Amino acid sequence: VTAPVFLAAGIYTVLSALIPRLGSRYAFLPPKVILAFFITSDVISTVVQVAGAALIGVRSSRRQDPTTANNILLGGLAYQVFAMGVFVILTATFLVRARRAIKDAGLTVFCAVFAVVTLLVYLRTTFRLAETADGLYGKLQTNEVYFACLEFAPIALAVLLFAVWHPGRCVGSRMRVTDEEKRRYAPTAF
Repeated sequence: VTAPVFLAAGIYTVLSALIPRLGSRYAFLPPKVILAFFITSDVISTVVQVAGAALIGVRSSRRQDPTTANNILLGGLAYQVFAMGVFVILTATFLVRARRAIKDAGLTVFCAVFAVVTLLVYLRTTFRLAETADGLYGKLQTNEVYFACLEFAPIALAVLLFAVWHPGRCVGSRMRVTDEEKRRYAPTAF
């Protein structure tokens, strides 16, 4: 439950680093808003999922029907899929609008890898929703092929891609914030 959430937080951070590097005019939201909203969304969905999973364990150990607990877990996953879907749309829009700046900055391959990693994490999150919706001991939950191909493999591939095209080497140290960006995103007094 938690490892892909941390990977997703890293993905949100990468987009937040790409925006000032490539130009805020291509983004619909400032980097701080992206980080705050999507990390908060992941925290909320993770807490709900953990609560649902804990209740499933309690209900199962007491030989009670765990359907309500599974529905709580399902609600947390549904919210996570929704938030991640919004992020995918936001990211795709930014990458399409910034394609010339991406090329000029020499980040074409990295941005392609970033897009693939984002989609892989989204695939895994969507699979977890389908798996949970299938119910406890359903076909998706009890078949190792589905687990290997749709839960484990996307995350393993995402980590491998980021190991080769590490965001810190591709974006981090070369990131420069222009004076315009500093003014635009600086906190203002009311």
